[in-house]
Amino acid sequence: QLQLVESGGGLVQPGGSLRLACAASGVTLDTYAIGWFRQASGKEREPIACVSRSDGKTDYRTNYRGSAKGRFTISRDNAKNTVYLRMDSLNPRNTAVYSCAASNYTYKWYFFNPKDYQFWGNGTRVTVSS
Repeated sequence: QLQLVESGGGLVQPGGSLRLACAASGVTLDTYAIGWFRQASGKEREPIACVSRSDGKTDYRTNYRGSAKGRFTISRDNAKNTVYLRMDSLNPRNTAVYSCAASNYTYKWYFFNPKDYQFWGNGTRVTVSS
């Protein structure tokens, strides 16, 4: 059974950066598409970025939604069985719980609908404040 654990959240000042990590145990992560989502207090969960499965290869594709484009970077490190989300130029509106999810669907290479994901981590909280 695939288990996902997020880390790297915390308090950061506006304009700062964080790198979140999504680590897997039990299963090789590169056979899953991985997505990052966030949920702010009182709001619905929203997609941020997705990385395609890489199946042991070093190349993969990425896709971003909304304000993540140009500021956030999703990447894989297959040797560490981990997917990262680098977030730059953070602002208070980015305050939320960030979660990663894994999809074993193969009908397309990226997924932004939470219903396409079968495995979820518990999330890591990011607070952007001065």
